[in-house]
Amino acid sequence: MSDPAGSTNGHAATAANGPLRLVFEAGTLIVEGLSEGDDSPPPGLKYDFRTRQYRAEAIWYRTIVEQLRARKRSYQDAARSYEPSSWRLQVAKQAFPHQVEGLKAWWEAGGRGVVVLPTGTGKTHLANMAIERAGRPTLVITPTIDLMNQWYDELVLAFGTEVGLLGGGYYDIKPLTVTTYDSAYLNMDRLGNRFGLIVFDECHHLPGPTYGLAATCAIAPYRLGLTATPERADNNHIHLDQLIGPIVYRREITQLRGHYLAEYSINTMYVHLSEEERVRYEQARELYREFVRMSGIDMRKPNGWSQFIYVAHRSPEGREAFRAYREQRELALAAPAKLNLLGRLLERHSGDRVLIFTHDNATVYTIARQFLVPVITHQTKTKERRDILLKFNSGEYPIVATSRVLNEGVNVPEANVAVILSGSGSVREHVQRLGRVLRKSGDKEAVLYEVITRDTVEEFTSNRRRQHSAYDGKPAPPPPRDRPEPGKDQ
Repeated sequence: MSDPAGSTNGHAATAANGPLRLVFEAGTLIVEGLSEGDDSPPPGLKYDFRTRQYRAEAIWYRTIVEQLRARKRSYQDAARSYEPSSWRLQVAKQAFPHQVEGLKAWWEAGGRGVVVLPTGTGKTHLANMAIERAGRPTLVITPTIDLMNQWYDELVLAFGTEVGLLGGGYYDIKPLTVTTYDSAYLNMDRLGNRFGLIVFDECHHLPGPTYGLAATCAIAPYRLGLTATPERADNNHIHLDQLIGPIVYRREITQLRGHYLAEYSINTMYVHLSEEERVRYEQARELYREFVRMSGIDMRKPNGWSQFIYVAHRSPEGREAFRAYREQRELALAAPAKLNLLGRLLERHSGDRVLIFTHDNATVYTIARQFLVPVITHQTKTKERRDILLKFNSGEYPIVATSRVLNEGVNVPEANVAVILSGSGSVREHVQRLGRVLRKSGDKEAVLYEVITRDTVEEFTSNRRRQHSAYDGKPAPPPPRDRPEPGKDQ
């Protein structure tokens, strides 16, 4: 595999043409020495008439270096501000077959690509193995401060070295550093030449005009994306190929359940609106739908919702239609009958570790008052959230209710029951919530309850979000066959 960081002097073989010089500048790569009108500049380069130089986004660094080497053009590499690093895992930990296979597939793909593994199957350890294998200064990018702190603890333990932090009030850059997507895209124009490997955790967050800068402004020749659910509703996941690399390895929940994930069952339970609630629901829904129809809005189109919001707030009738939309939705998602059923489920699972998920904060706080359980929302302070999760894992708090902030990136291995009182139609959200209770812990068997209000739009929402193999009810297949860990010479 070609590695632009493999040589310490950064020069290619002797060439017939004059030497070139690579320079990193504000998230871009400049190739000095190429004249305007060059017949065949390397891919990604465009002539910048302001500075009269060829320039490319920093992400093209590896491709440009490989092209220069192939053409035997000499060059001085003043862009790369790092050297190979000898990372060695300090904790002896037997890798699972899917971790070994994922690492091997990533390395054979040139150290670029996305590995898709379910929550709880050891994506972090696979990343540690990749960091050791690549042997380059590494930046790990996470979606939240909580995850940044989790990765910090993990990396310190795994490699026994100083680990830098960027974000949450820290600006401490080390050869091994953890940050968030927010901090990465804001700082990559200055730091994009200091790392040879970037690990994009929960990489489905990356595609986009802002977070994408965390990838395009970096020269890192090695890139690893980790996620359980790469697909996005806006279809922007197709950009992961360019930003990180293609999906090189994938395993689903059904392939690992019972072997590397807990066995689980899924129960869909239905409640009904009262007669009074039914009348209110139908009236509100009819008012909302009539306004949408008269306004010529197609809610099935990608811009349907934004068009409805725009039109609805331009007239009293529209504002009333929006109020009706919210009322019918609240009646379906937060029906009082759901709380009655929740009470019975909590009695049934007394002694279990239960996570309760809702779509909105109001329902979470109602649950907190009615059942006297701790809650975590986006308003929960970091220290309080950490304290709640520690007490949940220890068993001091057997129940925690949350809105959407625990959908991903939280380690609650003892959780074995999830109750979804309401949620969006997102397949990712539903799979992530299931994943919260699937982490292997002894012979744990997990249970997920999905509570739906009959004869409401929520039934349609439920059908949409269950379009995943994890919900097909098929038994677990045999575990993947063992394979040896790839050696350093592969």
